[in-house]
Formats: sequence, structure tokens, C-alpha cells
Amino acid sequence: MIFFDYETLKLIWWLFIGILLIGFAVMDGFDMGVASWLPFLGKTDEERRVIINTIGPTWEGNQTWLVTAGGAIFAAWPLVYAAAFSGLYIALLLVLFALFFRPVGFDYRSKLPDPRWRHTWDWALFTGGAIPALVFGVAFGNLFIGLPFYYDDTLRSFYTGGFWALLNPFALLSGVVSLSMLMMHGAIYLQLRADGTVQKRAQKAALVTGIVCATAFALAGAWIAYGIDGYIITSTQNVNLALNPLAKTVEKSAGAWLSNYHTYPWMTLAPIAGFAGITLSLFSARFKYERTAFLFSSIAIAGIILTAGFSMFPFIMPSSTNPVSSLTLWDAVSSKKTLGIMFIVTIIFLPLIMVYTSWVYRVLRGKVTVQSIKDNTHTAY
Repeated sequence: MIFFDYETLKLIWWLFIGILLIGFAVMDGFDMGVASWLPFLGKTDEERRVIINTIGPTWEGNQTWLVTAGGAIFAAWPLVYAAAFSGLYIALLLVLFALFFRPVGFDYRSKLPDPRWRHTWDWALFTGGAIPALVFGVAFGNLFIGLPFYYDDTLRSFYTGGFWALLNPFALLSGVVSLSMLMMHGAIYLQLRADGTVQKRAQKAALVTGIVCATAFALAGAWIAYGIDGYIITSTQNVNLALNPLAKTVEKSAGAWLSNYHTYPWMTLAPIAGFAGITLSLFSARFKYERTAFLFSSIAIAGIILTAGFSMFPFIMPSSTNPVSSLTLWDAVSSKKTLGIMFIVTIIFLPLIMVYTSWVYRVLRGKVTVQSIKDNTHTAY
């Protein structure tokens, strides 16, 4: 914390939280994607057990990326955490209740041989994968439109909207981008870890959802460019001192969400990575370069998320009720000391976590087959 000034620390934590969100989408994203395909790609109980066992041993570790990202937002951007978790209460509860199905689904599905019991848990696991993927995309879509909240003179936040207003057309399109992106990612991972009939079905599934994702991503970009007014800060302020969200002037204008690409042309690499990653991942999957396909699928996810982040920069949570109340990375942050301590902890422990995660996946590498399920029927999920 003694090596960076306050402005730099704010930028670093914007980058760190972006990395955590990308890490969550890449690592836990294929878990959600695989679970979303479970009722459709597995035609027999043994095939469905193959699908489940490709993610069963690692899903809990992957979900810690979500917990870590939530904790980082709470510590680094407390105003964002407070406004989002109060205003989006019902949506976040929907995600939470959907996630409840994951641990019980994995643990209890194979406890009884009854087909009806197992079929029920298959759909429970589908719910735990598809609903969060969809809701997260809807939430991001609403950020581009602006959320209906504002601060009064005492910096108390008030939410003026309702749950159903979140389900607007652009937000639903963003949900399609998110869901299809993670289902493509999950299908490619399934192609990497399964074999035989399941692998062939996963290859076709990746192609379908990849095309849907690229199309929806392009439509969302065109909509942002021509159909949605963006936000722009019009007043100058000292970013090191202005920790009051109301100490700025914000206006809405057509095309404002594209202004960063004119100011910083290198940011166009993000949408390029999104489209190129999808194309190259599907091409690699077609010719059975499974590891390469997974790598390009991860790049596509990073490109799509970075496109959203770069477009909105420096906004984090725009306000449609009172644009001045919009939260940015400059005025929604914790103190310099807090950001500095968190920075030191992150640079120490994040590499250790990544090394450990890499070791786990190396140990658990290899194909999950129908025969392996038959040979380990009492120990497999």
C-alpha cells in the first residue's frame, strides 16, 4: 500500500474484481453450463452420471470464486454492495435458492435407484446451473440501462424500482448472452472430459450455443450503440478526494457507452476477443482439439465480460432515477488503507490459490466413461 497512490489503487481494484468475475465465469461457469445440459445430453442414467461426474469432484472449489468476488465487492466497493444487495434483493435470493440445489443434487441424486428420484434431481441440478447464469446476465443488462436508486443528502440509498422491471427486453437479451456463453463453455468442457456418445452430443451442443452466443452478443452491442443512452461524467473532480457519489455531475447521452473505445482504441480488443474466442473454440471443438477449444472458450468469456467493463468504465452501478447518484470506481470505494491491505493479501494468496487449483485439475484429469461409472457405481456421484 505504500507503493501506489489512492487513484492507482482504485484502478487496481477495478481490475482485480474484473479478474475475479472472469475467474468465476470461467471456472464455475463450465459447472453451470454442464448442469444446464444434464437433462438433454444424457439419455440414460449412466450417461447422466458421466456428465455429473465430470464436474462433481471440483464444483465446490470452483464456486469459491463467487464467494471471493462477493467478498471483494463488499470490502472494496461497500456502496455498490449495499445498493445492489438491497435493490436487487429478490433477484439475488432467486440465485441463492437456485444454488441450494447444487450441493443436495450432487450428494443425494445417486442415493436411491428410483428413476423418478434421479430424474427430479437432474432437473434440480439444471435449475442450479441455468437460473444463476441467466440472472447474472440480466443483472449486467440492467446496469447498462441504469438501476432505479438514488442517494439523499445524508447518503442514504433508496431503491425506487421493482423486480419485474428488471425483466426488460435488453436485460433478457443480456441473459441470453450469459446463459448461452456458459452453456457453450460447459459443452466444450464436457467434450474434453467425456467420451463416446456424450462427447459427440456435447460437440453439437457447443456449436448451437456458440452461434446463439455470438448472435446475441452482436445484437446487444448494436442495441447499446443505437438504442440505449449511456452515462458520462461531465464535471472534473479530484479522484483521490471525491468519495461522495453526489460530488460529480453525470449526464445521459446517446452513444456514451462507446466513448471509451474512441478514447482508448486498445479496448476494442475485448469484443474482438469475444467473437474470435467463440469462433476459434468452435473450430477447435469441431476438429477435437478439446484443450485448445476450452482455452479459446475461456478467452471468449473474458472478452465478453471485459467488453461490458470497458464500455461502462468508470461506472460500476449507474442510477436511472438520479444519474448523479451513479456509483463509479472513484467514489464507491473503501479507504486507501483498506485497499492497500487487501492488495497485499491478494498478491500473496491469489497465486497460491491458482497453483493449488491447477494441481487439483491435474490430479483429476482424464476422461469419465460409462465403464468407469459401472466400475465405481457406489463411489461415483
